[in-house]
Amino acid sequence: MTTHNLDVTLTPRSVAVVGASTRAGSVGQVLMANIRTGGFRGAVYPVNPKYRNVEGWPCFASVSDLPHVPDLAIIATPARTVPDLVAQLGEIGTRAAVVITAGITGALKAEMLEAAGASGIRIIGPNTIGLIAPRALLNASFTLTGAQSGGLGIISQSGAIVSSILDWAADEKLGFSQVYSLGDMADVDVGDALNVLAADEHTRAILMYLESIPAPRKFMSAARAAARIKPVIAVKPGRHAEAAKAALTHTGALAGADRIVDAALRRAGIIRVNDLADLFRAAEVTGRNAPLATGRLAIVTNGGGAGVLAVDHLLDQGGTLATLEPATIMALDAVLPSTWSRSNPIDIIGDAGPERYAGALKIVAAAEGVDAVLVMNCPTALADPMAAARGVAALAAEGRIAGKPLLACWLGKHAAEPARQVLQAAGVATFESPSDAAAAVTLLTGWSSLRQRLERVPMTSPSFAVDRDTVEIVLRAAAGEGRPALTELEAKRVIAAYGVSVPPIEAARTAEEVEIAAASLLASSPAVVVKMMSRTVTHKSDVGGVVLNIETPRAAREAARAIAERFAARYPGQALDGFTVQPMVRRPMAEELLCGVANDPIFGPVVLFGAGGVAVEVLDDSAAGLVPLDDVLAGDLVDATRVGKLLAGYRDRRPADRQAIVRALLALSQLAIDFPAIQSIDINPLLADADGAVALDARIEIDPAAIEQKRPNPRLAIHPYPDGWQTAGSIGELDLWLRPIRPADARLYPAFLERVDPEDMRMRFLVTMKTLSQNDRVRLTQLDYDRDMAFVAIERETGEMAGVVRYASDPDHFSGEYGVLVRTDLKRRGLGRLLMQTLIDYARADGIEQLDGIVHAQNKSMLSLCRALGFSFSAEGESALRATLRLN
Repeated sequence: MTTHNLDVTLTPRSVAVVGASTRAGSVGQVLMANIRTGGFRGAVYPVNPKYRNVEGWPCFASVSDLPHVPDLAIIATPARTVPDLVAQLGEIGTRAAVVITAGITGALKAEMLEAAGASGIRIIGPNTIGLIAPRALLNASFTLTGAQSGGLGIISQSGAIVSSILDWAADEKLGFSQVYSLGDMADVDVGDALNVLAADEHTRAILMYLESIPAPRKFMSAARAAARIKPVIAVKPGRHAEAAKAALTHTGALAGADRIVDAALRRAGIIRVNDLADLFRAAEVTGRNAPLATGRLAIVTNGGGAGVLAVDHLLDQGGTLATLEPATIMALDAVLPSTWSRSNPIDIIGDAGPERYAGALKIVAAAEGVDAVLVMNCPTALADPMAAARGVAALAAEGRIAGKPLLACWLGKHAAEPARQVLQAAGVATFESPSDAAAAVTLLTGWSSLRQRLERVPMTSPSFAVDRDTVEIVLRAAAGEGRPALTELEAKRVIAAYGVSVPPIEAARTAEEVEIAAASLLASSPAVVVKMMSRTVTHKSDVGGVVLNIETPRAAREAARAIAERFAARYPGQALDGFTVQPMVRRPMAEELLCGVANDPIFGPVVLFGAGGVAVEVLDDSAAGLVPLDDVLAGDLVDATRVGKLLAGYRDRRPADRQAIVRALLALSQLAIDFPAIQSIDINPLLADADGAVALDARIEIDPAAIEQKRPNPRLAIHPYPDGWQTAGSIGELDLWLRPIRPADARLYPAFLERVDPEDMRMRFLVTMKTLSQNDRVRLTQLDYDRDMAFVAIERETGEMAGVVRYASDPDHFSGEYGVLVRTDLKRRGLGRLLMQTLIDYARADGIEQLDGIVHAQNKSMLSLCRALGFSFSAEGESALRATLRLN
């Protein structure tokens, strides 16, 4: 379950407090006092056999004595009593319970969940600080400070953090739509709370304090759905937790928990910040401004030094300073003193009054090369900071000028604080320091990038040739021997089967066979490399298992013997499996890279990229991305590293072949999708220069027990594009492609809708409309595929859209609401039936229990189609019917 019964937590009409008390300082007493002072207007039922009255409300001895069924229950009783209380509340019909009690673990937790499952009552907690529903004026918590009503939704796994947030927000006059303290998350978790707040129209932004992420696929699905429609901002502590100490591969050592969490939050479209103050700054900025594709900032200030500070902070955080065009400078010359800076930052001089601020801001905001404006004020005796603030406030409309974000930074405290309040009242986001203001601009551009990445829909099938059979043979052979690691030879066969370039390689069992192999390779190469081959020891350099620059067959033989002696001394009693011989690759202008796959215990397979070589853990220059990847997401990994800048070329080094590197990353992503048995891959180094990329060494770990698992990998945290549902079809002589919708299909909608009659639009959307906004088109084409599905029919000859069918499932994945729209010129030819049958087949395969849709009573053709497909009907208002099809 996800949102089932949780709607009651937003606006409960009645609440029972089991464990209510009058004992000063007890949890039960504080709960009741907070409910009283919060002003809750619904019914309150204290439950405790010790009292007849608590805080003026009649107190009941037991749950069975309650006069009415409470929507919500708060439980603050000893741990051993909780399962039975949950069962009693569920039996009488209470829909949700918040368990304050701590120490409910193990068998007691299982009893509680079993009791809840029998009736469907939802459990928030245990070990929570309580629930606050500001719209209902309900403070059923033991926080010191309540919450004002507003637009921020809070989700926190820490009750102490909730209490701290509310205390801080009271002074800042920030309001909340809902406050969820989730505690131990025995039932309701972060994904559930995200689903509730994403659907809540009163929540304009979601703020989270995360300590752990259970149910990662549900979390990713909920977060991605929420982040498409409102800002989702998170603090996730633990950035410096130690990475895994013992790992067979470099990728395993580098895949520290926080690096993977960071990759997951980015992929989910979540804005990550470092502390609670940043959380609210981010909420303020995103709540008042749209994402910025580019963030060229113009700075208007009455103090040159303050402007320079702002520039430093902006550039430190990767921001961009706007360049003033000659026409803009000329316009500013007309309204500013001759001593103004004539560059950006725009120093309008210390005696600037409100008129000068307004004149400069109007010109700068209208400039074509400016995306956002920061207005600053340093307190001087020559001009009144409050007057300047009032002038800017009068000019601003909801924090924007000329449709662009307007940010303000009034420096100081005594004179600045009242001015900031004036600006905030006018909807202008204000900051106390230049660094905070600069961070706000880069946050808006980063938010834009996150939103763009939500549009990516990597396929489960590769766009390049792969040889799955070869990989299957290699993995099954190793699994049959119970081996957790492949040899280098086997690992290179695997990556080569997916298009990663490897040098020629020959295996040899003895030093004499090494000599023969070297003689063959030296005929076409000036030198060779001899490496040990072991099924148990993977890091060759640890035992001197690699000898480079061998120029004769005899030297190759001696190198092999020396390797064998070192191995025997380091690992007495273990057998060396043999040797590999390969040409010495000399590419002096190449960079050594690391490419790999790690299997995160929470988010499943991830791809890592970074600087390679023997010191990769020391350099720690790497980036991670969740599987599946596409070319854009793979390129993001390259760009996120320091070595990525070297790959772009410098001095006499030409740019490396970026596409070859990206292809290698996509190959690793695809291997992780296709073969769940693969636990980690380590290509180190991948040597890359302008002539391409070649893997000089490779290691692969497998789980022999997972060899029978089918693709796609069931541990993927993000539901990949369901490319297996692409089919060819036809209606009469019209050939069609039927496939799941993609974000790029938004561009097909305008031409499609032009060929749909207004009456057909009214029948589909139940209101009169001619077209859809760009935002609507984006929303309809950017799907998560885990909870929503849409199929489009595309004319094979013209590429035009012929029809579309979709369903949006509830978060519980029980039912989906469907809709279908066919181009008017193609009606009554069977296309609607073809689309509906495809959707029904997919929904049934996906485990959806039923499809529902609202059909206008006058839509005779749709009603006829639904009858033919087996739908049943019930009344839905005066002019519509609800069509329902049970699937399973």
